[in-house]
Amino acid sequence: MDSDKFPHLEQLARALIARHHTVAVAESCTGGLLGGALTSQPGSSAYFIGGILAYANSVKIELLGVSEDVIRTEGAVSAPVAMAMARGACTATGADWALATTGIAGPGGGTPDKPVGTVWIGIVGPAVSDSVCLGLSGSRREIRENTVEAAIDVLLTHL
Repeated sequence: MDSDKFPHLEQLARALIARHHTVAVAESCTGGLLGGALTSQPGSSAYFIGGILAYANSVKIELLGVSEDVIRTEGAVSAPVAMAMARGACTATGADWALATTGIAGPGGGTPDKPVGTVWIGIVGPAVSDSVCLGLSGSRREIRENTVEAAIDVLLTHL
């Protein structure tokens, strides 16, 4: 993984280090790709705390504190779940910032309301609590990589 694939990755790393800020991740649809990208930069131990791969709803509930009721009513791919995952990652690690990804990378699993490529990114940080919905297209790999790129950009924008 390198900056060619994620063009703003080096800039994000520099910004986190310059501000002495830390970041953690809670990943579902990206399955570790976001944490892998963040740690691919030299010096990443100065800003990356850790992450939780929460693919199953039970992990979202038990390790990240996502409400079972919210998953039942909103679905695992939703703004409230992305936000709760990010808050849970912040709480679990003590990081200044947390990013969460939850979505449908495909090729199956989509519905008319939430087609393949529907992704939510949650971000929590100093005075920030936000979520972004993406409607991506492409292969499973492309959707996952584009989600990581978008998450990097979301954090960089908030810094």
